[in-house]
Amino acid sequence: MRVALHWTLVTASTLCYGCGSVSPRYTSRTNSSVVENGDYQLSGIASYYADEFNGRKTANGEVYDMNALTAAHRTLPFNTTVRVRNLDNSRQVIVRINDRGPFKDNRVIDLSLGAAKEIGMISSGTAPVALEIIGAVGGGTSGE
Repeated sequence: MRVALHWTLVTASTLCYGCGSVSPRYTSRTNSSVVENGDYQLSGIASYYADEFNGRKTANGEVYDMNALTAAHRTLPFNTTVRVRNLDNSRQVIVRINDRGPFKDNRVIDLSLGAAKEIGMISSGTAPVALEIIGAVGGGTSGE
């Protein structure tokens, strides 16, 4: 009994090694780097959300407006402004983070419908994007 318990604990410890990492879950599926001016850049797949959530509260307490230029990100502080560039067509939009998500592992950002229209990704539903953090708008909370 004691031997079985010991091996169970050893196995569990081995499997959990690295679980305390502070990096987001999706880093293995995205590419991030620091660009020359010191801004953080991330690339991966963007998606968008609209009708079902329109009028509901976002994670920072605002009412979601699907036509506003906003987005959801897992870890960026609320009110961070981000330039999102569609890598398929080079169209770009600047959004403000006001929600948490996306909740699919292979996505880096969830855009509002308005932002998705700006970069031409409505018909495809998703698009490869590059994100560049521009700055922060004052007065937000991190929500973490």
